[in-house]
Amino acid sequence: MIKVHGYGAVNPQAPVAPIEFERRDVGPKDVKIDILYCGVCHSDIHMVRSEWGPSVYPIVPGHEIVGTITEVGAEVTKFKVGDLAGVGVFVDSCRECPSCKKGQEQYCDEEMTPTYNGYYRDGVTQTFGGYSSTYVIDEAYTLHIPFTKELERVAPLLCAGITTYSPLRYAGVGKGHKVAVLGLGGLGHMAVKFAASFGAEVTMLSTSPSKEADAKALGAHHFALSTDPATMESLKGSFDFILNTVAASHDLNKFLGLLKVEGKMLLVGIPPEAAEVYAATLISKRRSIVGSMIGGIAETQEMLDYCAEHNILSDVEMINMKDVNEAYERVIKSDVKYRFVIDMKSLRD
Repeated sequence: MIKVHGYGAVNPQAPVAPIEFERRDVGPKDVKIDILYCGVCHSDIHMVRSEWGPSVYPIVPGHEIVGTITEVGAEVTKFKVGDLAGVGVFVDSCRECPSCKKGQEQYCDEEMTPTYNGYYRDGVTQTFGGYSSTYVIDEAYTLHIPFTKELERVAPLLCAGITTYSPLRYAGVGKGHKVAVLGLGGLGHMAVKFAASFGAEVTMLSTSPSKEADAKALGAHHFALSTDPATMESLKGSFDFILNTVAASHDLNKFLGLLKVEGKMLLVGIPPEAAEVYAATLISKRRSIVGSMIGGIAETQEMLDYCAEHNILSDVEMINMKDVNEAYERVIKSDVKYRFVIDMKSLRD
């Protein structure tokens, strides 16, 4: 077993603090990654605090991982020592169900193996995440990083990037479409970049007038204040798609009315309470709500390659490992532009 230094929590009330644990030795098809950067996702906070159901403790968060391969197993063919590699939200799946065979491992019938807060396929060995020095992972679930610089801005693509790229691609968003992005945060800022890059006319819907300049700098063509009744009235029936990134409680019906006939709300945010949707709002214009969760390995690699080709990166604030608890409080207050990334060198210093 490999001894690993990291940061984790031992119960829902505990701060994220230094912790030592073990990872498996490098197997024939495994690669060992020395972690350079790890993004901070809002889901890290939810799971550290056991807000999405019982978490597995001790918990070491982090599923936006970029690092350098330092060791490869004897049967590894896709990577070599010295390659840059990434790890996203999951590290294994059953590999046999229809979803896995279609390259949609995130929808595995037997559930994907999460990068942290879960167990490997043996049901016994716990997974620990990227707030740590090292990760060991099967090469089949490892991603090539097609960037050579600004790697800290690449890390959030492994979650925030693919979470917004996948539904936009699934919906076929492109030239001639009018797309609204609801919520300008870690997900929303990537949604704006992707939708604009795909050729859509993009409107940012926000409750904060102060975000207009940022939204337009990111690529939005228009900004609309969702708290203004006159603005919302004027936008009824305007959009082909709304990408809804909001994780706070909000009224879906208020925004469904902004969709055209056969318009789709692409839902990626997870509010704490169940939503109430009026059937008539959907039926009257054949509107629909489509849920989406990250992407499979092939699509995530496609997204990374697209980002490298089109110079799309996350906007980040760098932090040291010891400052992660303060970062959590700022995330909760939406006080970050737009993703915290931990410099893992600070773990070693």
